Amino acid sequence: MIEGLKEKIRNIPNFPQKGILFKDITTLLSDRKAYNKAIDILKDRYIDMHIDLVVCIEARGFVIGGALAYGLNSGVTLIRKPGKLPYTTYKDSYELEYGRNEIEIHTDAIKPGQRVLIVDDLLATGGTVGAAIELVKRLDGEIVELAFLIELTFLNGRERLKDYNIYSLIQFGKEE
Repeated sequence: MIEGLKEKIRNIPNFPQKGILFKDITTLLSDRKAYNKAIDILKDRYIDMHIDLVVCIEARGFVIGGALAYGLNSGVTLIRKPGKLPYTTYKDSYELEYGRNEIEIHTDAIKPGQRVLIVDDLLATGGTVGAAIELVKRLDGEIVELAFLIELTFLNGRERLKDYNIYSLIQFGKEE
């Protein structure tokens, strides 16, 4: 089902800092067959789950989540870095594998009880999506699942998110 997709992801050593092996998805995204296949696999997984809203995490999560929301005939909302959303927001902070950051969501982005799929490009330590979960919970959204294009299994992000259903299309171990 996912044959050929893993090979479309390029490794960039020492980005964004020394010691990090960055998984560059732009090579997958620019290949129309690979990109369409990835979105179709995700769409097929969620089509019968009655997703009201796909919550996308900045920035690469927008590329996956927007296309997926279209395929699911659902709405889409954005979680962004501070100062990027024009209306009043809620904010949460989190630890990255190489620093600290914050994300925000509009205070009216999710109606209580809406069935939400949280989407991002990558699950690493789970810090970013953990903060996204807190924002969705603050707005009383019902989290159906957390979906990722890639999971770095050796960073144990799943352990941090063990209370949620998680799906990752492609997994990488430490040496890949």
